[in-house]
Amino acid sequence: MLRYKLYKTVYAGYNQIMSLLKQKILKVSTDLFQSRGINSTGVDTIVAVAGTTKMTLYKYFTSKEELVLAVLQQSHQEFQNWMNDKLNALSGKPDEKIQKLFEFIEEWVSSPYFTGVTFIKASAEFPNEENRIHQLSSQQSREFRQFISKLAHEAAIKDADGLALQLSILFEGAVQAEQIKRGSGAIKSAKKAAKTLIDLALKQS
Repeated sequence: MLRYKLYKTVYAGYNQIMSLLKQKILKVSTDLFQSRGINSTGVDTIVAVAGTTKMTLYKYFTSKEELVLAVLQQSHQEFQNWMNDKLNALSGKPDEKIQKLFEFIEEWVSSPYFTGVTFIKASAEFPNEENRIHQLSSQQSREFRQFISKLAHEAAIKDADGLALQLSILFEGAVQAEQIKRGSGAIKSAKKAAKTLIDLALKQS
């Protein structure tokens, strides 16, 4: 029994170390993909910066493509979780969330830690619509538009899908401009345009 308990303790410790290592590989990959580009970042560079080996990397991700997909999924989920936390902390009228959306987007883009939107960068590097990375990027773009549409529906906006499309175009365009040049003012202009569209949509509802 003592040997079994010791084995469980050692095994649990090993799994924890491996889990932390996997997260480190994802973090390093995310940073490198954002700063250098996906195609310009090789597996050799990733393992060197992460302080690990190719064997360990391929233990968790069977290919670089699988690693890129994992980075996309985690980055998108982290942004969505952050946005949900911000919006759920509000306690005003039903239309408050849609009205505050671009204020939070501006806060996120203006953060010193902002390095761009992964799915926008990935779709540009993998333009072939048959590519799995492009497909996931496109899916995440649709998911964020659907998220905005849900907020618009909750605010009782008649053409919720139409407004969501307009706001998602503003979002992606402003983010691309900020990726090209930080502090370009694009996100502030997008916020003003979004307010005009949202106010008009609420009046028509």
